[in-house]
Order: sequence, then structure tokens, then C-alpha cells
Amino acid sequence: MASLVAIQPKQPSFTVLPSSHSDFNGARLVSSIQYKRRPCQPKGALRVTASSTKKILIMGGTRFIGVFLSRLLVKEGHQVTLFTRGKAPISQQLPGESDQDYADFSSQLLHLKGDRMDFDFVKSSLSAEGFDVVYDINGREAAEVAPILDGLPNLEQYIYCSSAGVYLKTDYLPHFEADAGDPKSRHKGKLETESLLVSRDVNWTSLRPVYIYGPLNYNPVEEWFFHRLKAGRPIPIPNSGLQITQLGHVKDLAKAFVQVLGNEKASKQVFNISGEKYVTFDGLARACAKAGGFPEPELVHYNPKEFDFGKKKAFPFRDQHFFTSIEKAKALLGWKPEFDLVEGLTDSYNLDFGRGTFRKAADFSTDDLILEKKLVPQS
Repeated sequence: MASLVAIQPKQPSFTVLPSSHSDFNGARLVSSIQYKRRPCQPKGALRVTASSTKKILIMGGTRFIGVFLSRLLVKEGHQVTLFTRGKAPISQQLPGESDQDYADFSSQLLHLKGDRMDFDFVKSSLSAEGFDVVYDINGREAAEVAPILDGLPNLEQYIYCSSAGVYLKTDYLPHFEADAGDPKSRHKGKLETESLLVSRDVNWTSLRPVYIYGPLNYNPVEEWFFHRLKAGRPIPIPNSGLQITQLGHVKDLAKAFVQVLGNEKASKQVFNISGEKYVTFDGLARACAKAGGFPEPELVHYNPKEFDFGKKKAFPFRDQHFFTSIEKAKALLGWKPEFDLVEGLTDSYNLDFGRGTFRKAADFSTDDLILEKKLVPQS
């Protein structure tokens, strides 16, 4: 039988930089017993009520979304277990998080080590431990989910991290939850997982984020812009730069995940989760500059069809309009994003890139190809 292990915290010290009104910067969240709205609460304060303490399993949880979600759940008093392969540390102290807050969190975190692709192990170990709720943060294929459902026949709720990337491209925007999915999407596995959950008739909830940003982001979203701004380089943007997209802060997403827990209005529902407003590619570049305290950036527009970048990605966003409506989540859940874009980017910069930390080193090779052609007169 698989065993659960409580994580003993290591306590490195951090110098606290101010975050944009975030309760993940070391300030304690309000009590796990009372979550009453307080007019003076800063952005990021948790205002949800859990009906009872739950035994919760998070599939994944050591990177980005799970790091923030697990903290909220532990602070609410739930017993939280992470299911991982054990190749990465189960907990890490967040920038700006006090030693005491980190110690309080990590001492309560449990770990179930295993490979979710070992379906027999997943089924047997989960059956032996028993969990009330599963948060599936890293599931990509329906085949990975079936053993979890098989091992937990009395599961109260399966909460899934899907993606707005499942939507079929359309001329009519924003995307709503009822819009058609794309069976050829690279996220088709998530679409198939949602179909599996429906067919199994479990109590499920699926959240579909658009582009997620924030501290510890392992996708080069805001980091891509910050690298170029710090280096004082022009920012290459495909085509007109007026393509409209949408970003949502990871802390707002984490709170949406908590607000669907035990919520009858979230039963067997899909919710788009992202930021309140949309932004153009050009506008995003300027917002990143403002967040990091950089001068107005020089933007260079180019036609991607004129270049062969090989397997490298010259720009971190899909070159199209891509945004969703979040009205359903606001109406049914009472959820609302608390970070506007510049505030959220400032939070990300102050707690991550501005400290000299990032996931990927700067690579300007595709930029150089673009700038060489755009800035050198052609004969």
C-alpha cells in the first residue's frame, strides 16, 4: 500500500519585495473558519467558504498553479496530498513568503509518490488511501483519468484543469463554454477528458484558462517580454500587433479552483477563467514595460511567412484573436478576477523576474533574424 509522507520544510530566507496586493506575499490569509467580506481587504484576499474539511488529492501541484492552489486549500484546513513522481521538491518557499508561513504550510502537506501513467498503481493506491476530492492539474489525456475514477468510486468531486485551447477557431468571439471544441486541437486530450467525466456521471467541474501568467510561470508568457525589455531590445511582434488576446493571473485562477469546491452551482459545469479585459499584442508589450518600470518599448512588426524559424517559436502567443467570456463564472460562482493586467504583471515581475529568477534563459536568435531583415535596407 502506498504511504503518505508529511513534508519537512526547509527554510531558506527571502527578502520581501512588495507585491501588488497579493496574499501570497507572506501576509496571512483570513481564518479558515470565517471568510467574511471585508471592505479593506487587499486584492488577493480569499473570500470563499468551504462547507467542511476535505481529504484532497492534487495530481501534480509542485509547479505554478498547484503551488498557489495547495496553499489556499491548506489554509482552509483541508488535508492536502500531492501525487507526483517525486523528481522535484514537493514544496518550495515562495518569494515574499515568511519563514513561518512556509513552515506552517509545508508541515501539513502530504505526498503520494508514483507515476500517474502506472494505471494499476494509481487505482490501487488511491483506493487504499481514499480521497473526497481530486484536483487534476496536470492531466492531459482521458486515459490518465479513468484509473483515478476507478480507484475512488465514492469521490465527491473531480475538479479538472482544462484549457481554452480546446475551442474550435471561429470568427465569432469571445468563446463561450458552449462553443464547439476542436477535435484536432493539441489540447484534444483535455476535451476528451471532459467527455469522459460526463460519461462516467461523476460530480465534476472543469476550468478552462486562457493564457496564465504570474510568479513561477514555466511558460514563456510575460518572461518573454521581460527578457527583451531588460536587454533594451526591440520587441518583434507578428503582423499588425492588433491581435486581441486574454491573460489571467495564476492567483485568480487558484481562487476560482477553490470556489468551485463543494459548490452545487459548479456541479457538472465548465467555466472559462481569465482576466476581465482583453489586450492586443502591442498593448501587452507596453503593459509589461510599465509593470517592470522600463521605458516605452520599440515594437517591430513582421510577417511570419517571410521567415523560416525552424522548430523555434518566435512569439509566445498564437497569431490570432483568442479570448473568452468569463461571465458564467462571475454569475454562477461569484468569482471575479482581482488583478488587472498591469497590476498582475507587476506582481509577477516583483516576485519573480525582478528578483533575477526565470525559467528559461533569454534567446534572441529569432529576433535577430527578424531585425536583420527589417532594419537592413533590402537591395
